[in-house]
Amino acid sequence: MKKSNLWSLRLGFSGKEAAKIEKIGLEKFLKKSYDSKFDTQLPAFLQDSPKTIAEYKELRQSAKNLDPEEKNKIQRKETLTTAELKKWWVAKMQTDEFPLREKMVCFWHNHFVSTSQKVKINYWIYQHNMILRENAFGNFKELTKKMVKSNAMVKYLDNVDNKKGKINENLSRELLELFTIGIGNYTEEDIKNGARALAGLNYGDEGGIYRKNLEDNSNKTYFGRTGNWKSDDLVDIIFEQKSIPYLITRKILKWFLYDNPSEESVKYYGDYFKKVNFEIAPLLTKIFTEEYAKDILGNKIKDPLIYISQLIDELQLKDYDEAMIVAFLKQQGMDLYNQLNVKGWDGGNSWLTSQVYLQRNNTSDLLCSGRSLSKKIINNMMNEDNPKQKRELEKREVKIQYDSEGNNKTIITELSNRLLFKVNDSTQKDMENLLKYDFDPKNPNANYAVVRLFNYITKLPEYQLI
Repeated sequence: MKKSNLWSLRLGFSGKEAAKIEKIGLEKFLKKSYDSKFDTQLPAFLQDSPKTIAEYKELRQSAKNLDPEEKNKIQRKETLTTAELKKWWVAKMQTDEFPLREKMVCFWHNHFVSTSQKVKINYWIYQHNMILRENAFGNFKELTKKMVKSNAMVKYLDNVDNKKGKINENLSRELLELFTIGIGNYTEEDIKNGARALAGLNYGDEGGIYRKNLEDNSNKTYFGRTGNWKSDDLVDIIFEQKSIPYLITRKILKWFLYDNPSEESVKYYGDYFKKVNFEIAPLLTKIFTEEYAKDILGNKIKDPLIYISQLIDELQLKDYDEAMIVAFLKQQGMDLYNQLNVKGWDGGNSWLTSQVYLQRNNTSDLLCSGRSLSKKIINNMMNEDNPKQKRELEKREVKIQYDSEGNNKTIITELSNRLLFKVNDSTQKDMENLLKYDFDPKNPNANYAVVRLFNYITKLPEYQLI
């Protein structure tokens, strides 16, 4: 696989940026990614959603007097809004000129987990997502402070139930175990006293605020330091601990480069992260430029986002509905805003179970044949009386980019360089049997033969790796 194609997949979701990386170089590509602008305007589908605490209270109060059918209407509207929120984010991933920001948003989304299924309030999920976008390349410590005080996190980790004299430890525990320093680097007393410091941190219009009648203003001892600590103080103290840089550098290496990063790399980059005061952009630059210089291929299983995005890009599908990607991700166990638990998606081998592999192969068959993504969607379109549904059932034309002046071997090499990190003799022979020596790229049906070759490639074990 060409280096530019490999890193386009690693730093984005498909091979679309390969030529750009090749033309301007990796460092300039990273700089432009960090400087990229993003839309801060509230999406239209959220305009009518309640946004302040007063508006939520008013909606809840008015709902009490509604009949069951009207209540169901409100619930259906919120469900549709959740679906729109997923499509909105997928569109950003697919269309941004420099997709590294959205790749980092997805990384942070899986680090600071907060699911729509539990939070239920779409505007809070949107706020949470926008904090990640605004701070994707910023400072890890400052991002952690903002996450702890986000309404979505306060709701997701039950801190609304954390009150003076009636402590809930969920947020305090995950702040240490999953968000910052990891198991083995704190005590149960730290968790208890951290929970006391977070007591009374409740919902606010723009984020969590302390309620005076619920907070604990007595002194607490946290990692050996005593004071009347609040949420920001906890984060400041945590970031003074020796173990602070390593959990996050391990996760960054796993997200982008290696399913099993070496402890040596984790420590090396973690030490640098501490040196630059937990600034994310310099860490990413160091990791990507130094690892780019190495010959590292096939160390990571593609996540479902990369798999489906690469298919769409290679088949040059232009008029797909983002709902197609959302459905595929859910089927593959990567449901956006809905991880199974606070630990987030495991990644690695969980992305390639036998069931997942089969689903990927079926998806490739469907898309390469010009069909819609899932059989369920196709079955729902079988209403002959609906012309629009009938049209949608028809096959689309799919095309693969290849050198129309080449021959079977040069085209096989072209696709291999773009898509595979390794080709053995057996695979080479199989590809030559599909695209035979007498293949004529000028033939009107030549594209169909190349699409068949591409479909074969997508089912290879090597194709699943980057």
